[in-house]
Amino acid sequence: MANVVRMYQTGGPEVLRYEHTEVGEPGPGQVRIRHVAVGLNYADTYFRNGTYPVPLPSGMGVEAAGVVVSVGAGVTNVAPGDRVTYTGFVNTLGAYSTERLVPAAPLIRLPDSIAFETAAAMTMRGLTSAYLMRRIHPFQAGDTILLHAAAGGVGLIVSQWAKLLGLTVIGTVSTEAKAELARAHGCDHIIYYTREDVAKRVRELTDGVGVSVVFDSVGKTTFMGSLDSLRRRGTMVCVGTASGPVPPFDPALLAMKGSLFLTRPALADYIADPAEKQALADEVFGHVAAGRIHIGINQRYALEDAVQAHQDLEARRTTGSSIFVI
Repeated sequence: MANVVRMYQTGGPEVLRYEHTEVGEPGPGQVRIRHVAVGLNYADTYFRNGTYPVPLPSGMGVEAAGVVVSVGAGVTNVAPGDRVTYTGFVNTLGAYSTERLVPAAPLIRLPDSIAFETAAAMTMRGLTSAYLMRRIHPFQAGDTILLHAAAGGVGLIVSQWAKLLGLTVIGTVSTEAKAELARAHGCDHIIYYTREDVAKRVRELTDGVGVSVVFDSVGKTTFMGSLDSLRRRGTMVCVGTASGPVPPFDPALLAMKGSLFLTRPALADYIADPAEKQALADEVFGHVAAGRIHIGINQRYALEDAVQAHQDLEARRTTGSSIFVI
């Protein structure tokens, strides 16, 4: 028997149910995996509240690390006993579990130098940070970026990666504690978005020029301020909607504000090609194994505490990465 978290309707954290289930044997192209740690991501709340519609009832979570127990017909990329990690989207939904069946294709073999808990805390965030830093913009040493939610899981990795590239990082946070954490991970300047005008402070910090790139995971409440923080021909990267979707706008606004570029990337499109996924994974795992990037696991939960975990996540009581320990 395996323990799982499921939902039978969409809504708040209270819709999550902790249950027991049989796992079964893997079919063609599938793997049975025993989890050691499971990732908790803000995207999980989008599945739960219906922002990302899925057939119900449904499992929860899209990221975990563990050991391959058995494989189905046609599986050649992993074998029983392999240490693996994975992240994805609908094809990996159901990670909130102690053991499960999962398609073999998303699995990434885990280097011995990366612990299971670290992998569960960084696979989605690490791959996201990798494509943001290596695929979105041709960064040059000396560039300045604005990073919203700088004390979040992706924010802390991006800050560290940015310093490796010689970038100046302006991070937004809500509290002194989060500011301290962001600074410790590479933020050069802090803006308290709850009490400061972000765009005005960015202009002050950049001698009126603005930043080359904005990474905005907040959405509705920060979008216009983010655009106003960019330099001429800067790039706006919308990577999340924690405060709600960005309202429709006339694309002519981008021209009016300096011929800006705008993209709304999704991790799935940067790891769809197996070779590119492996290249990004190798790069982020290499940085972590060498100590150039540190993964902070600041919250650990038991699987049966999924409701509390989602409450903490949505109340912004978490920093860095959060995981379920099996």
